[in-house]
Amino acid sequence: MDNVKELLGKRIRELRKARKLTQEELAEKIGIGTPNISYFETGKFSPAIETLQKIAQALNVEIYELYMFQPLKSTQEIKQELINKMNTDEEFLRLLYKFYISIKK
Repeated sequence: MDNVKELLGKRIRELRKARKLTQEELAEKIGIGTPNISYFETGKFSPAIETLQKIAQALNVEIYELYMFQPLKSTQEIKQELINKMNTDEEFLRLLYKFYISIKK
């Protein structure tokens, strides 16, 4: 299971990419070195609270949103992705159906 540092790093990366920022651009916006962004995103280090505040501001979110460890994809995007995969990959469709059968009530 992922630890909080890794989840936070994944969330920062997800938000950064959603805003079409490179690690270099985010680092410049918050006044730190680019390697630090990489360290945060890989969970190697945790940002200090002051740095978290700057990251949140640069990504246009509240600090608590950095800890919302859920995908940014909408339900519609998820549905479309699954439909596309099912239409092109029969083995995936079979696997998905087996999973569905195992959980349906």
